[in-house]
Amino acid sequence: MSEEKSIVSYHVGEYGKVTIKLARLLDSRNISRYRLGKLTGIDYPIINRYYKAQNVSWVDLDFLAKVCYALNCRIEDILEYEKPEEILNDLQNTLED
Repeated sequence: MSEEKSIVSYHVGEYGKVTIKLARLLDSRNISRYRLGKLTGIDYPIINRYYKAQNVSWVDLDFLAKVCYALNCRIEDILEYEKPEEILNDLQNTLED
């Protein structure tokens, strides 16, 4: 069984981050944000916010469900959790380049 960790004593960023991959998903399927709005009934400004991954501090579960249904995808196709170690490795690789 995995060990539970408390985030109470951690500083921001020490617990990893969640990346929104909606832009990659839509671009790989040649689906526009406008088209996704038509398929899901979600307003363009909301889709655009997720597409640009800007000002998203809470994820709407209905948004995820509608997008997954319309695009026949999984939540992992839209969101990705990166562990703190992965973020540090990426940063170190970037600095070495």
